[in-house]
Amino acid sequence: MLNMFRPYILAFIPVFVAVDAIANIPIFLSLTENCSKKEKEKVIKDAVKTATAVSVIFMSIGKLTFSLLGVTFGDFQIAGGILLFVISAKLLLPGSQKNVLTSAHDKDIGIFPLGTPLITGPAVLTTTLMMMNIFGPWPTLISLLLNMFIVWVSLVKADLIMRFIGPSGTRAFSKIMYILLAAIAVMMVRKGVTGVFLK
Repeated sequence: MLNMFRPYILAFIPVFVAVDAIANIPIFLSLTENCSKKEKEKVIKDAVKTATAVSVIFMSIGKLTFSLLGVTFGDFQIAGGILLFVISAKLLLPGSQKNVLTSAHDKDIGIFPLGTPLITGPAVLTTTLMMMNIFGPWPTLISLLLNMFIVWVSLVKADLIMRFIGPSGTRAFSKIMYILLAAIAVMMVRKGVTGVFLK
């Protein structure tokens, strides 16, 4: 029974780390500070729909695109691992944070920047495609949808979560996620090098 769910669990964890739903809560609250309850609900709906759509589309065409370009799985593992490591290292630097590129008065903040690139950015796209190559489309798709559900819940309950763990707790949780993301990046590079040079 456990072996049947193993691919789903193993695909879920890296995507969960890459999405880092908790880290987006302070940004969401700052972007929607002057919004009504109905406007916040629309922002959440737009954000989750956009993040999910971008991820699924990339899952569908990413592998074909790489095939047309002559990029191998090993090449993508190395490049993707380096990219993830750079992203995680940058986010771990003191004083670094995800940049907010628009004001709270923008009616499309659910699409940009919240949906993409904050929820679904390079880290999520790279990780999702990697998991699809390793575990297949169904475990990856289900893990992605579960993570988007977690994002939806975290945004709906953002005020409650912030009151419970506070800004310091949010930052600490995010830093742990970034360290795990860096470790996953190193693993991806190691597997890519092994696949390309040690066949």
